[in-house]
Amino acid sequence: MDLNAQFPGPVGTPGSTAIHKDSSIFVAWATNCTVQRGYQDISNPSLGFASVGDSTMALGIAGSNGVVSLGDGGSAILTFENPIKNGPGWDFAVFENAFNDNFLELAFVEVSSDGMNYFRFPPTSNTQTTTQIGPFDNAGDATKINNLAGKYRTQYGTPFDLEELSGIVGLDVNNITHIKIIDVVGSINPLYATYDINNNPINDPFPTPFASGGFDLDAVGVIHQQTTSLNEMNHEISFTVYPNPISKNQRLNIKCSEKINKMIISNPIGEVKTFVNENELQNWQFERGLYFLQIHTNKGISQTKIIVQ
Repeated sequence: MDLNAQFPGPVGTPGSTAIHKDSSIFVAWATNCTVQRGYQDISNPSLGFASVGDSTMALGIAGSNGVVSLGDGGSAILTFENPIKNGPGWDFAVFENAFNDNFLELAFVEVSSDGMNYFRFPPTSNTQTTTQIGPFDNAGDATKINNLAGKYRTQYGTPFDLEELSGIVGLDVNNITHIKIIDVVGSINPLYATYDINNNPINDPFPTPFASGGFDLDAVGVIHQQTTSLNEMNHEISFTVYPNPISKNQRLNIKCSEKINKMIISNPIGEVKTFVNENELQNWQFERGLYFLQIHTNKGISQTKIIVQ
């Protein structure tokens, strides 16, 4: 394994995939949640279970009603008004309440299309495994973490793309009904450790022997859902955006099978700009970073992401 492998960095850095809770890309939020608590400290069960928050605090928009702490190895299963589907780019995002870019409590993410069989996004942690990250250490690094919830600070979601799980027998990526969030036990001690796809122990703050121990689940935001509403992409709409990625001064071209009524560009921190025709968009000066483009037609809304290099 290459310990120097780099993944998208913290909020505000070029190429970061963090998505602000107010981004127009979100079309829905979790509507039901069940929680199974883990211990405050799995190495000292006498302390009891994590207890901050309850399952209702994982519902609705992030930042609206507190968090529920899962504890070491604890889990939450969330459901939604409409199933989540595999659209272009990311399909949902998980929010945690980390207070900065370096104190990162992580969780595995699994999905199911039947509520019984769950399949995990393949997690990678290239964080060093020689020294334990302590309960108050700011030693997390988003560039070393992939496919683990919690790599971004509060108010910013970690996105997941169902395309990564496409083709798995027993999973319909266009009909995801359940999402399971499972706390990573951040210990590098083999007695308690949890592991990434490369069988490396995942090192995050441990122990966290508090009522708020473990992953603090805030919300799960939906980007693509299975619905007939005009608020979601209609399969009759066909469009392309090129080049993508683009350079800062390049012209962005859009081809769409339907008449475009308007286009909306948003960035990961929720700033929105609306254009009524393609010329306006082409004349806008992109800065480096990640953007979300929505195309509105009479048949619905289609969306994709744009990377400006």
